[in-house]
Amino acid sequence: MPDFDPNTPSIARVYDYFVGGKDNFAADRDLGERLIEALPDLLPSTVENKEFLARAVTWAANQGISQFIDVGCGMPTPPTTGEVAQEIHPDARVAYIDSDPVVVSHLGALLAHGNPGVTVVDGDVRNVPEILARVSEGVDLSQPACLIMAMLLHFFDVPDAQDLVASYVAALAPGSYVVLTMGLVLGEKGDAFFRTYMADGPTKLYQHDAADFASFFGPLELVEPGVGDSRTVRPGWAEAPAAPERDCTIIVGIARVTD
Repeated sequence: MPDFDPNTPSIARVYDYFVGGKDNFAADRDLGERLIEALPDLLPSTVENKEFLARAVTWAANQGISQFIDVGCGMPTPPTTGEVAQEIHPDARVAYIDSDPVVVSHLGALLAHGNPGVTVVDGDVRNVPEILARVSEGVDLSQPACLIMAMLLHFFDVPDAQDLVASYVAALAPGSYVVLTMGLVLGEKGDAFFRTYMADGPTKLYQHDAADFASFFGPLELVEPGVGDSRTVRPGWAEAPAAPERDCTIIVGIARVTD
């Protein structure tokens, strides 16, 4: 686990601040406010990402999935993956993976409260074999599961993001699902956001487009309506209504693992 410094902003805690969580510090709020000032649409977009994830987990659970692997999960701000899944399957199992020390501490509290379905993995998501070995302590990888990588892949360049997703997918059983989300920023305000983030953000951020995002699914079969805006995508619907254009959106998609 890396050292904890409350004076250095954390992506997980800035995101927690965006969605109304309480587990953030002054440095996180300061960076968050400057990013919102540069790109006002950022705030509703992060909330919409959370709302889409709840829909995606609910949909996957209704397909019979009772195992979830949340890679780079961030703060367990309600509703968590486990809370949503266990509304449908009370015995659902969830593996949360993160390396932020505050995130890991709060995830540990879920275990302390006696939730037997929770596995907490403290580790770098890039160390895929090590992460999967820990995940398998609580999730049966021989059975279908839902892999979630939300707001994660824009921290990798395109080839690395493609390889990262493929490495995790290779461990999934047929019948599994993959949920991806990513921020998409455009225009002058998008450029201002990147300048602000790159000056003070704690880790490198890449500006991917919709085609890059679609490539992260590799050869997987997309669930209808395919890749689209988090505001309008409903898993399993034939198509998504058009959403009004704005400077910041969350692009999302779900795919199924068939072999």
